[in-house]
Amino acid sequence: MKILIYSANYAPEPTGIGKYSGEMAEWLAAKGHEVRVVAAPPYYPNWKVADGYQWPPYRRESLNGVDVWRAPLWVPAQPGGVKRVLHLLSFALSSAPVMLRQTFWSPDVVLTVAPAMACAPMGWLTARLCGATAWLHVQDFEVDVAFQMNLLKGRRLKSLALWLERSVLRRFDKVSSISSKMVEKLRLKGLDGDAIELFPNWVDTAGVNPLQQPSSFRAQLGIRHDQTVALFSGTWGSKQNLLSIPAAARLLQHRQDIVFVICGDGVMRAELEAACAGLGNVYLLPLQPTERLCDLLGMADVHLLTQSAEAEDLVLPSKLTGMLSSGRPVVATCRTGTELGQVVSHCGLVVAPDCIPSLADAVVALADDPARRRELGGFARSYAEKSFAKEPILARWLGLATRPRMPATVLPEQEAN
Repeated sequence: MKILIYSANYAPEPTGIGKYSGEMAEWLAAKGHEVRVVAAPPYYPNWKVADGYQWPPYRRESLNGVDVWRAPLWVPAQPGGVKRVLHLLSFALSSAPVMLRQTFWSPDVVLTVAPAMACAPMGWLTARLCGATAWLHVQDFEVDVAFQMNLLKGRRLKSLALWLERSVLRRFDKVSSISSKMVEKLRLKGLDGDAIELFPNWVDTAGVNPLQQPSSFRAQLGIRHDQTVALFSGTWGSKQNLLSIPAAARLLQHRQDIVFVICGDGVMRAELEAACAGLGNVYLLPLQPTERLCDLLGMADVHLLTQSAEAEDLVLPSKLTGMLSSGRPVVATCRTGTELGQVVSHCGLVVAPDCIPSLADAVVALADDPARRRELGGFARSYAEKSFAKEPILARWLGLATRPRMPATVLPEQEAN
């Protein structure tokens, strides 16, 4: 089968959507399918085009059996609001001729990955021109997030943006998202239930598993064996509510047996470094290579999953899958009624998003109770194996994608309200 993936973010980006789009394409290629990808050059999470990709602006390369076509985009140093919109539009425009060229290849399925809703019309058009299944995968409700976090403002602008989004969504044969709450939101946006699929992010449960020996990162950072490590590993962005971690660490400076490790990179680097200045119980680490991921996540005695309240149920953090697979408990800052809260309540502790003392208390509670950590960590690993294992998730998508295409149902406009 010929499968075309249209994703602004792609490998070798180490985190987020680029990681998942890359793993999916390589898995499909390994199964014997012809896979092409139209993507931007790698730039995330540093928000800087990677070395070696600045020129030429258009290129074609082979990565692990996948035929990758690159188109340029504008990358702002400080993304936000209108700049982020222009950033996504720049790729939609530059990649349009590359997508149209793929019609001569005649793919059977065109999978467009959002955010980058600006790319959805061209993904849909390419599919229609060659009679392929048009599939849109929503990793992030970018329009809702932008307005809820005040990156974009204005009642009329919001109404227009949501109307345009709804109009695009309802033209695809299939629209999927990564959590049950996000799937429900697709229904509320007016999609036909038969067109909606749950397609969660995954983890390689064989590659990320509970360590049976101390992580090498402990020796690297000089962390004693009797100290409890509270770890955040992921993108340093505005949705992560990252500044709550050094604030909690400041409250726990008297606890010599608890240390915090924050690993990653992103637009909040300068703010995070400033907030951690002078804190002897906080270590900052850069992004680590994939081959060290199991060792990194296994360093944690407790995983920290902080998140902005405004983004609740509009995104399900992709980093959660690795945390659970590592067999360690999670402390999440979210409300209990959210999907993240429901998952973490079985394998960790849930605290209010804006309550720093509660975050510190949760870390202390788990640091002081090793037996509870082991129990919750066991629940986390079991949940990962049951719900987020890579092979069955991708095999299910492939089975759905290979079914005969049914015409998309466009509902009357009033039914979408």
